[in-house]
Order: sequence, then C-alpha cells, then structure tokens
Amino acid sequence: MATAAKLELLDRLAEAGLRSIEVTSFVSPKWIPQLADADEVVAGLVRRPGVRYSALVPNASGFERFDGSGLDDAAFFVSASETHNRKNVNRGVAEYLERFAPVAEQILASGAGLRCYVSTVCGCPYEGEVAVEAVVALVRQLDAMGAEEISLGDTIGIGTPDQVRRLVRAVHEAIPLERIALHLHDTYGRALANLQAGLEEGIRIFDTSLGGLGGCPYAPGASGNVATEDVVDLLEREGVETGIDLQALVDATGWIETQLGRPLPGRVFRALGGGRVESG
Repeated sequence: MATAAKLELLDRLAEAGLRSIEVTSFVSPKWIPQLADADEVVAGLVRRPGVRYSALVPNASGFERFDGSGLDDAAFFVSASETHNRKNVNRGVAEYLERFAPVAEQILASGAGLRCYVSTVCGCPYEGEVAVEAVVALVRQLDAMGAEEISLGDTIGIGTPDQVRRLVRAVHEAIPLERIALHLHDTYGRALANLQAGLEEGIRIFDTSLGGLGGCPYAPGASGNVATEDVVDLLEREGVETGIDLQALVDATGWIETQLGRPLPGRVFRALGGGRVESG
C-alpha cells in the first residue's frame, strides 16, 4: 500500500471522529516489508487537535525511530504464549520483557504514554489453550513496567463470550477496568459477541480496524481485528455515544477497498451497500 494512501487513510479516520489512532510500527522492514515506510508515514502525518497518535515500538532500535517523532504514545506487544512470542520476536517471554524494560523507561522518560498488548490471551496457534493465570501474571509485569493501558488480544479469534468475561474479571483483579482494552480478531466470527461480553463487564476501550483489515503473520489463518464500523454501529445501538461518524467510516472502507483491490469483511460496510470492488 502506497505511503500516500496510508496518510489519506489516517486523515479519513481522524475526520470520522476517531481520537486514538495507531499509525504504524517501527519494526524491521526485513521482517514486515509492508511497514518499511514507517518514518515517511510519521513525517507526512497531518495531526489533528484532540487526536492521540501512536506507533508500535518493539525494541531499542524502534524507540530510536520513535523518539522525537512527536507521537503521543508508544505501544509494545508480548505474547502470553511462549511459542508465539518466539515466532513473533525470536525470543522467549522473560528475555523479551527483560530487554524491553530499559526501553519502557526511555519511553516514559520522554513524556510519551506506554500502551502494551498481550497477544494470544484466548488461545495460541501453536500451544492451544493459554492459562488465565499466565495472562494475569504478564499483566502484572507490564503494570510494574509502567504500562498505562493494557490491551488483551485474542490473536487468532478463538475466544468465546464466557471466556472473555472470565478473562476480564481475572485481569481486573490486577489493574483497574479503565486501563484494560480488548483487541479482538474475527477469525471465527465471534469478535462482536466477545466485544459485547467485554462491554457488559465494564470495558470501554476496544481496538478495531477499518473494514476488518489485518491479521498476524505468525498466526496462520488469523483474520483482521473486528471492523471499526461494526463496533461503532453496535455501540451506538446499545446507547453508547461514540462521537464517530459511521457513514464516514463506511465511505473510508469503500475507498480502502479500491486501494487494495480486494474485498474487506466488514459486515456493516456490506449491509450499507459496500462491497462492489472486484478483486484480482
């Protein structure tokens, strides 16, 4: 995807009313070439008042690129599954956290916020079931490291509403609800049901992706996050004011489909007349 298209997408998201946008990831282009233009994206970003912009910062070299960027928040990711973490960053969980601890200190010293993702909280593509206790222990470590917000990621979309409820209740014993987010992939079509369960448990922060874009290169078969427009539609129908223009999101999804040349899975987008792009 061209850098200019990424920048237009970011502007469309802010124009629609989103107030927290992750713009890129300072990872090695060797491993994820789609993000090789991270520095160009940040340099070209037109920042709007009232919007917090963030980027993934996985290591010390990532922080060097983040530092001085003017972005508000740095995000860090670690898996609750040892095998997935090794596949993802080529290190075990304990070693990865040890290496990142001084980076976290630098992030906080710079005045930026620190947000952490915990991946595979509902299951791992390599190990299967992941113990709730392992997730909670990791959350406590990230809390001690200074994470202001911790996002629980169902990386392969295998979770169920009851599982999400149990997980949220367990993590709530470690940190306040207002610091917990849910990051739900829609591989099995349960992301919205899981989100509803989290909403009913008191969660108010949800990671979403326009049109359901995304996935995980180290989780075979995983689809993208729950579609932003699907979440906005659900929340508004539940009486939750989001301040987001749903039609603007739908229009942006239609536009991004033309850029990618392939259909996106967002349900509300298709229900409101989207999905006319032919792939190939």
